[in-house]
Amino acid sequence: MFKKLAIGAAFALALTPAATLAAGGGEQHIEDFAFSFEGPFGTYDRNQLQRGLQIYTEVCSACHGLKYVPLRTLSDEGGPQIPADQVRAYAAENFEVFDAELDDYRPATPVDHFPANDAAGAPDLTMMAKARAGFHGPYGLGMNQLFKGMGGAEYIASLLTGYTGEEKEEAGAILYENTAFPGGWISMAPPLFDEQVEFADGHPNTMHHMAQDVSAFLMWAAEPKMMARKQAGFVGVLFLTILSVLLYLTNKRIWAPIKGKKVG
Repeated sequence: MFKKLAIGAAFALALTPAATLAAGGGEQHIEDFAFSFEGPFGTYDRNQLQRGLQIYTEVCSACHGLKYVPLRTLSDEGGPQIPADQVRAYAAENFEVFDAELDDYRPATPVDHFPANDAAGAPDLTMMAKARAGFHGPYGLGMNQLFKGMGGAEYIASLLTGYTGEEKEEAGAILYENTAFPGGWISMAPPLFDEQVEFADGHPNTMHHMAQDVSAFLMWAAEPKMMARKQAGFVGVLFLTILSVLLYLTNKRIWAPIKGKKVG
């Protein structure tokens, strides 16, 4: 029975790459970007998050929403850390929300969320960096994820920079070739191009840099408490290490008199 199960499992693994290729229509190419928040001690880059917010506001928000992100969190520690007065001004200038009490739209305030936006059929981006995995190991075992991380931010950045310039029409819709998208063709037109956004800090505004900045911002949108979680994990590991050492020394002290006696 065990032999049959082992043979069946091996046969299934052998078929997995072919099945994946057939379903995806082609092999994805995901670039391994060097993000500051990667690793057990990585942290978000405040300036990068602010640039990513600017790119989202000026480019991405035209089609994509962030309906699960409260505007007030833009001033939270570990995030873009925009001063509260600037968050109020940003919310009022850029977004409108429907107020049921007024039965009309009004300027957004920090207590509101980023508005939902699915008019173009575009998905909400709040959890996109966690919903996508950038790296997979042999047969989908996740070995590359172990060494490179889940890669959701890398997937988004690779998607934004993966357009080849080729187009085709299919069922009345225009599709664009993209080396990072499963299947190789995507209905979203290239959203970024060089010098599209001007940054106040003079940071390079090439497409590659902007893709990395907005991907980092979307990672923060999906994991706003990542820094606190890492800190709690480090404290927990440190506590367990000290506890293990104390238990080991206590065990030796308790059993030392007995282990020293001869049985006889």
